[in-house]
Amino acid sequence: MRKPVATFPDARAWFVALWVLLTAAKVAVAAHLPLFVDEAFYWQESRHLAWAYSDLPGLTAWLIRLGGLAFGDGVLAVRLPFLMIAACLPWLVAGIAARESEHGDPRHAWLAATATLLLPLAGTLGVLALPDVTLALATLLCVDAATRLLRGVSDGAALELALGLAIGALSHYRFIAVIGVGFVALLLLPRARVVLRDPRVWIAIAFGAAAWTPLMAWNFENAEAGLRFQLVDRHPWSWQPAGVWFVLVQAVLVTPLLFVALLWSGARELRDGTESRRLLAWLGGLVILGFFVLGFFADTQRVSFHWPLPGYLALLPLLPAALARWPRPWRAATWAVAATGLLCALAYYAFVSVPSARAQSAALKWYPANFAGWESLADAVREERAAMPGDTRIVADNFKIGAELGFALDDPRIQVLDHPLNRAHGRAPQLRLWGLETAGREDWDEKPVLLVVGATDVAYKFLLQRYKALCRRVGPLPPPRVVNIDHGRTRYLLFALLPGRETSAGCVAPAMAWIDAPQPGATVAGRFELSGWAFKEGVGIDRVEVLIDGEVVAEAEYGLPDPGVVAFWGGSSDPGQPDVGFHATVSTRGVPSGRRWLGLRLHGRDGSLEDWSEQPIEVE
Repeated sequence: MRKPVATFPDARAWFVALWVLLTAAKVAVAAHLPLFVDEAFYWQESRHLAWAYSDLPGLTAWLIRLGGLAFGDGVLAVRLPFLMIAACLPWLVAGIAARESEHGDPRHAWLAATATLLLPLAGTLGVLALPDVTLALATLLCVDAATRLLRGVSDGAALELALGLAIGALSHYRFIAVIGVGFVALLLLPRARVVLRDPRVWIAIAFGAAAWTPLMAWNFENAEAGLRFQLVDRHPWSWQPAGVWFVLVQAVLVTPLLFVALLWSGARELRDGTESRRLLAWLGGLVILGFFVLGFFADTQRVSFHWPLPGYLALLPLLPAALARWPRPWRAATWAVAATGLLCALAYYAFVSVPSARAQSAALKWYPANFAGWESLADAVREERAAMPGDTRIVADNFKIGAELGFALDDPRIQVLDHPLNRAHGRAPQLRLWGLETAGREDWDEKPVLLVVGATDVAYKFLLQRYKALCRRVGPLPPPRVVNIDHGRTRYLLFALLPGRETSAGCVAPAMAWIDAPQPGATVAGRFELSGWAFKEGVGIDRVEVLIDGEVVAEAEYGLPDPGVVAFWGGSSDPGQPDVGFHATVSTRGVPSGRRWLGLRLHGRDGSLEDWSEQPIEVE
């Protein structure tokens, strides 16, 4: 006869050891990982404390402010409150699993808690200061309270439900999905319908509903801008076949065997489980299914892979009983693959934290642009501002730059120009409320301005259009200081706009260029042919130099006919159009073999000098 109690201390010891190790690893990663752009904006919100904001309720900003007050400045202080909350989540899962374990097996609590640590979406929570952490806490509190209420309504369970509902309401609009699914799941169970007749439960629900008041008040005062963004503007609400990838993406992110085990654990409990275990199955299954259906109609431009996490959290207490029915090799493989997935997720964050390692990914599609180069940009801004008059103000091109520079320079009041990114991420209304959106030179009273522009923050095909929009707001742009991060994959332009400069001339914009040959990643040996085009609005290009690893190796013949350029960029005012092509024969003699970075140095006729983004080549 099996004696599960005998192995109970081992399951608990393994969990505790893994919990300590993972918590320490997450703190170490969080201390070095550059601030993600959303975190930076939440930091900016924390310096403008309010009950709610255009993108979120207030809790995330409040926690970041608390972290700063308790732990000082820096990225770790921003993230520590979230790390602390995330460290509590596995213990909550253990508590639910202990109460709901099949046949009272005490190991199930610790196996469910261990699965919470190994599930990559849950195990990495807290590394970033994001609302998903408190959203997960709210979900587990509500799940715990609901299963307790099914065993008998008590003041403690009702109070826990009220707390969970309130935290969720203060975390994110997305918690509405958890509430909706929760009501449906409760109505599907006879015992739950009895629970809903108790006034204490409705008092808890009313308390949770009241917690939405700050967010609803903000929307009422601001023409429903937040609701329109979350429910209308960001979603196409039209059929998108790409939604079918949901299952594959989730299987990879959850890890395949654990994904199957979680879904199967829910399915088997719907057939044979107790009422409280069926409640967990309904909660988890409906959340995951709901987001799967939503994926065919909703936003695919921003990260959404983490949305189903509340569903997995509800299913985790059911997992050990399901896994116990699998053959031992399959159980071992499930744990091993999940652990590998968690290690890969943490390794990604660690990789992004190392500038030299991150630079090697510059040519890859998954290059982490939102983590890249903020300190280098801040250093360049400090140097440029030090060389300008003392009353120089910094103006950012978009909310990302404004928030990240604000954090680096400890200045939450950096003004920001109107930009498509501000609207696409729902931040434009908040910037206007803070008085930080500026129209351009008409607002600057002839005072010096250091304008910081993200040249890679818009798609390249729209970059010239963006430069022309800048000219309309600030006049002709002087020669910029170029800050190339990771071989120019992330690229910033710093413009010193001083009083008395010419603002009535046509648009003078930064240079634009392209290398037609060789292609990125091409193998070259001896001598190779390089061709492409370059132009500069308003003044034109004087000459083009060819660089390998930042060193000049050739000067290109410039001014060759290339009518396709003016056809594509219609309306270009470069005086050299259409003769903007270039060609060079480049020798690799003396260039070490292996991966090298091929770039251009563009000399404008206005005296500007701009290093263009580099692309990798393989030198034999």
